[in-house]
Amino acid sequence: MLAAQVLIDGPSELVFDYAIPEGVEVVPGHRVKIPLRNRPASGTVLRVHEPVELNFDLRPLHSLIDPDPLITPGLLQLADWMTGYYGTPLEHIMRSLLPEAVRQENHSEKTVKQAIATENIEPEVLTQLAKRAKRQHAILSLLQATGSEGMPISQLGDGAASPVKALAEKGLITLKDIAVQRDPEGDETFLHDPVKKLNPEQDAALNQIKASLDHPEERTPILLHGITGSGKTEVYLQATAAALKTGRSVIVLLPEISLTPQTVQRFKSRFSETPELVAILHSTLTQGERFDEWHRIRKGVARVVIGARSAIFAPLPDLGLILVDEEHETTYKQENPPKYHGRDLAVVRAHLEQATIVLGSATPSVESYHNSREKEKYQLVPLTKRADGQALPLVRIVDMRNEPKKGGPPILSQRLRHAMEQKLAAGDQIILFLNRRGFARSLTCPTCGHTCECAHCSIPTTYHRAEERLICHLCGYQAIVPRTCPKCQDPAIRLQGYGTEKVEEILRKVFPKSRLARLDGDTVRKKHVLKRTLADFKARKIDILLGTQMIAKGLDFPNVTLVGVLNADLSLNAPDFRAGERTFSLLTQVAGRAGRGEMEGEVFIQTFVPHSPSIQFARHHDFEGFVEQELEFREKYHFPPFSHLALLSTRSRHEKRAEFTLQTIHRRLSEDPAPGLEIGLPNPNPIVKAHDLHRFQLLLRHRNPRTLTRHIHQVLAKLPIPEDVILVTDIDPHDFS
Repeated sequence: MLAAQVLIDGPSELVFDYAIPEGVEVVPGHRVKIPLRNRPASGTVLRVHEPVELNFDLRPLHSLIDPDPLITPGLLQLADWMTGYYGTPLEHIMRSLLPEAVRQENHSEKTVKQAIATENIEPEVLTQLAKRAKRQHAILSLLQATGSEGMPISQLGDGAASPVKALAEKGLITLKDIAVQRDPEGDETFLHDPVKKLNPEQDAALNQIKASLDHPEERTPILLHGITGSGKTEVYLQATAAALKTGRSVIVLLPEISLTPQTVQRFKSRFSETPELVAILHSTLTQGERFDEWHRIRKGVARVVIGARSAIFAPLPDLGLILVDEEHETTYKQENPPKYHGRDLAVVRAHLEQATIVLGSATPSVESYHNSREKEKYQLVPLTKRADGQALPLVRIVDMRNEPKKGGPPILSQRLRHAMEQKLAAGDQIILFLNRRGFARSLTCPTCGHTCECAHCSIPTTYHRAEERLICHLCGYQAIVPRTCPKCQDPAIRLQGYGTEKVEEILRKVFPKSRLARLDGDTVRKKHVLKRTLADFKARKIDILLGTQMIAKGLDFPNVTLVGVLNADLSLNAPDFRAGERTFSLLTQVAGRAGRGEMEGEVFIQTFVPHSPSIQFARHHDFEGFVEQELEFREKYHFPPFSHLALLSTRSRHEKRAEFTLQTIHRRLSEDPAPGLEIGLPNPNPIVKAHDLHRFQLLLRHRNPRTLTRHIHQVLAKLPIPEDVILVTDIDPHDFS
């Protein structure tokens, strides 16, 4: 008898074998009912195998929850690839493939009671009702007019429940439970967006994608390097239409939730004649919405899926095209186990399912660009001109060292303030970017130097004026603002630095007549706030949009003629070899929000290090120049794309135990290293304490990622890790703090 290895639903990650009863066909990916101790439970079949000889009989599984497996063969292949590449247990990966909303049966289909009139009702019955029960007669007449479809009881008006019940008891109507779709965009109206004429570069890019769709045996990932405003989205839309014509389905990956409303609007408007084609998957959906969208995708009703990184696991049949927008973004990297990279999984899934993949960006990642240029793994398709024929915005660097310092460094330079006054007077719109939320960066004593820190993390707390609290942006800890220094009792303790909340306060004083909105992690906690704010900005109900990274990329507002970057240096000083690349990409992307309509755009970048290569290359829109010097630096110090990295981290409430565990791992890894393996030294994490856990880390390098994973796995398999120490392995890490 064959056995099914089943991952039990729940947080405990239990995996047990169950006997498969005769006559029941079970394959990996099936959802099953199984006995667990003395209660029924649910689970997902990981694999089917012949059990080893046991001195007891396996308990049989009860039944299939769904006759069809919920996980496609292609996704099972992808899961198997992930276990080998990232070294993550299969049961962890299966939880990503099958969302909690799907696994938990309390998120079943939403139903409503539908009232349907019985056929061939005698006229005498209607006459009697009209005399004795006028409300029943009115409802029955209305239902007769709708025919066999009927109407939901909720649409029959207030107080309809009692007459409907009476009609049902008389046999004049029947009541049925009808499934209804929980549509996250159900309150939106999408006007049809006609196909736009492409310029020669866009047309060539589209033809390249179509050629790949027509010849699966020759499919190579396409890197669509298009400057900001070059019309990449229109190419995506027409490529999607081409894939749908061939009967294949499409995944559209986005790096930020903030980009989803505008992208959904573009796709739903383009395919407005068949709105059911487009489904959405991202973290702000309710569990019920996610359940409905996921099953629409699995059943093939929705054939275009738009979402963040987890949408790469959408169970689409006949996958033909994957579009990865802003492929350079680090938000495609999952920071909780399994620590996969959405863009890389997209490339692998496209290969496994013989689908075309397009990686699009105005600032491709150094790794992707290197693949297209040096290794010829990717096809490079350039878009060098803006679709509307406009020139790229003029970028001005403002050296903040030369600004007057009355009471500290200014937030708005004189040049930026003057430019804002001119644009507002002309009726134009402005975007201001600052990648730090809150009112002030920290609360510091000028006498003894004490800075108020989080009680659980080794970072300063940020002052938020709206809450009148000091808040840790890492763990969420909150504290009352002290009136005097907690260390020396000096009342001169003062705020240092600034965030979007403080900038908002200053802007309201400087430009009191302007309509201002702020978008950051504090303002978008409520559902639909982001969508409504962006819609208001597009409708020109807002003059100045201030925000963090969520407004820096992908958004298209033709009336924005001025973009201001208030502090370009924030990402330059991070302890990360990608700090320069992130700064260059962010500045290029946010600058690209300006001048996307008929009017010329202008960008002001405020900085204390104006001669930084990242800032200067961004100023001149010189991507090739930046990549040249970045590749030279990476090759010299053996960083990607010239090697693969693995980051081992230990965390514990006991500092010495976390440190000793990592030192032991380092010693074992060094005893018999794989050829070509570079092993660094154990060091404290840049944030040495977070969530009350002391943190240490170790960096390894090797040209082959699977050799790296294999060596780490072989050593760790023989090494017991203390129960009070958490060990995390991250292959191809993007966060070193």
